[in-house]
Amino acid sequence: MEQGLIAELLQQYVDRQAPTVKLRVRVYLALRHAIIDRSLSPGTKLPSTRALASELGMGRNTVVRAYEQLLVEGYLEGRIGDGTYVSEAVSSGLKAPAQRPPVDAGRQTLSHRGRAVAASVCSSIVQRGAFMPGIPDVDLFPFSIWRRLLAKYLRVEQSHLLNYSHTAYGPLRVALASYLRITRMMHVDPKQVVIVNGSHQAIDLCARMLADHGERAWIEDPGYWGARNVLAAAGLQVTPIPVDEKGIAPTIVDWSLPPRLIFTSPSSQYPTGTVLSLERRLQLLERADIADSWIIEDDYDNELRYHERPLASLFGLSDKQRVIYLGTFSKVMFPGMRLAYLVVPEGLIDAFVTGTSELHRGGRLPEQAALAEFIDEGYFTSHVKRMRGVYAERRDVLKEAMHAHLGNAVSPSGGHGGLQLLYRFHQALDDERIAADALAEGIICRPLSMYYLDREQRQPGLNLGFAAVPAERIGPAAATLAAIIERHLGRSR
Repeated sequence: MEQGLIAELLQQYVDRQAPTVKLRVRVYLALRHAIIDRSLSPGTKLPSTRALASELGMGRNTVVRAYEQLLVEGYLEGRIGDGTYVSEAVSSGLKAPAQRPPVDAGRQTLSHRGRAVAASVCSSIVQRGAFMPGIPDVDLFPFSIWRRLLAKYLRVEQSHLLNYSHTAYGPLRVALASYLRITRMMHVDPKQVVIVNGSHQAIDLCARMLADHGERAWIEDPGYWGARNVLAAAGLQVTPIPVDEKGIAPTIVDWSLPPRLIFTSPSSQYPTGTVLSLERRLQLLERADIADSWIIEDDYDNELRYHERPLASLFGLSDKQRVIYLGTFSKVMFPGMRLAYLVVPEGLIDAFVTGTSELHRGGRLPEQAALAEFIDEGYFTSHVKRMRGVYAERRDVLKEAMHAHLGNAVSPSGGHGGLQLLYRFHQALDDERIAADALAEGIICRPLSMYYLDREQRQPGLNLGFAAVPAERIGPAAATLAAIIERHLGRSR
């Protein structure tokens, strides 16, 4: 192939790559794709790095590094004094592309579990903007401090932190045990703290270590769809338990078929914001012990309280050690961190440490080390205090704006803590249609109905996140959303 045509061909491949990907990676991927799909056949001579860089309008080093990587991987071969060629070995290692229809990820391809997961899409590809719930304002995170701490542990002297780890980073477990003792009245040994990669992995670990396939798991209804999907994917029979103004409300009939696992967020139920009453907490602990059930206490945003101090954690109240406490840094620091932790009863320590190592492998020790210092040096507490003030102001701005536009047509739920407010409709509106209309106008919100597993109990409403929206932008966005809701109210009359 003529050298100029090769440059034009590669430019097309480069343009297909996402612009956010580094240029050298885009060039590498472009060359590799062209070789794999036979656009550049074995034995084809490539332009010199200088010539190709000139044709593509980029620095020579960018092309040099792409060539070097492909030479190492065997896609290219260098001939001394003659240039660089597509390796002849590629012809024996790759079959010619066959003309066949794409694989249909349907009944014959996916497992029963895989089909269930694929059919239960609830997460959104849009993760920022008014009023995406559950998202903190990452722009206000102290990046300079975090960058300095992380850099401290990404050095040759700390290379031991780059290996696999059977257990979590010791100082982080100590820091978390001390933090929980002060903030949640939980007296735990650091050995009881198990570090995992996010709350979903934590829930999955609990399901696999404590329940067998087909056993029953209770979830709050409405409740967090992520927990529902993880428990179902682990092979458990997920049973919805209604939530009222006092929190999760299992009946005597429900207890007649006791669960193996109970997933609950007692400090700030998601999405309603309801706080589980002390009476209900004590009842839940007593009956779980009788039924030999394990309680997974999701305390996902406990740090973000705006009023009274929270009630004691279920873990702290339990004297029978039937509770596994789940905490995360996604809400108060940043979601992409993907670090969470479990506090397990003493009798489960060895099993959970081994389970984490065998099922998921330990790692990310530099981040754990940086986080331990972030907590010990007081940066974590300072950030929490600052964000409480910022989020409380934004919550109030949202409440005032929605009331000004809609009055008593909607009513807020929760707001004592967390990153979002739930608004319930007093008429039978199509909240999914309202959310779709809002998205078309650049407003993100989640319909309350999507949080229900029991379709007969569904109620309409919208879950609105305020934390990641600057106060000055909340009013205009609320006005746009209110106008959409008013249109639907007019149609229902």
